[in-house]
Amino acid sequence: MMGPAHSLSGAAAWLGVGALATGMGHTMPWPVLVTGALICAGAALAPDLDHKSATISRAFGPISRGLCEIIDRLSAAVYKATRGKGDPRRNGGHRTLTHTWVWAVLIGAGSSAAAVIGGRWAVLALLFIHMVLAVEGLLWRQARVSSDVLVWLLGAAGAWILAGILDEPGNGAGWLFTQPGQEYLWLGLPIILGALVHDIGDALTVSGCPILWPIPIGRRRWYPVGPPKAMRFKAGSWVEIKVLMPAFMLLGGIGGVAALNLV
Repeated sequence: MMGPAHSLSGAAAWLGVGALATGMGHTMPWPVLVTGALICAGAALAPDLDHKSATISRAFGPISRGLCEIIDRLSAAVYKATRGKGDPRRNGGHRTLTHTWVWAVLIGAGSSAAAVIGGRWAVLALLFIHMVLAVEGLLWRQARVSSDVLVWLLGAAGAWILAGILDEPGNGAGWLFTQPGQEYLWLGLPIILGALVHDIGDALTVSGCPILWPIPIGRRRWYPVGPPKAMRFKAGSWVEIKVLMPAFMLLGGIGGVAALNLV
């Protein structure tokens, strides 16, 4: 799928988690609901860091472009080292390592560790990165005609404001993980969810997605999981734009209302 659809699906997924939490009697504080939805929307773009034309690869200028080159080479090397007898030879690393459950868990766990160990500045950095990506994904038309600096300033302002709100007692800094020193440990959860939602979205397209690596399927470790080919679509096709994106917006709205216990 394309960036806007990925971001919408990420936001909708976290709002759905909020609705589920409310239904189970553990209402999510509204700052966690909003911040988590934005983080998840941004994180849903992150697996495409292995593709030089992707939104995330262009979002932070030469820094993200350089990181994209590194991730692409790393992904290609891991693919080559671990491919099964049935996996085809390939040169690039797109839709390999960063499109697996292993990567999603590692990135999420690493983010949680960074938030706990690094303190406020690490939290602000994580929020800034994902706020910028959320703007790029959810407001892609406006972001495309704006300067990168303007988007970065918007991301920085959003990160600072949200961190300040979350730090207030009862607003969610210590949500879910309540022991002293575990503030913001939950930040890795929307990051994991965003990456997995991205992978599921890509699995619906023609190429499929090797989300289950390194679990072998037949003679392949990089099996492109997906529905029957007749049910798949091309990225950017009318199915994605006319059907899935409106569905994500509708489901996200329903999830948000339910999460806030307004129904």
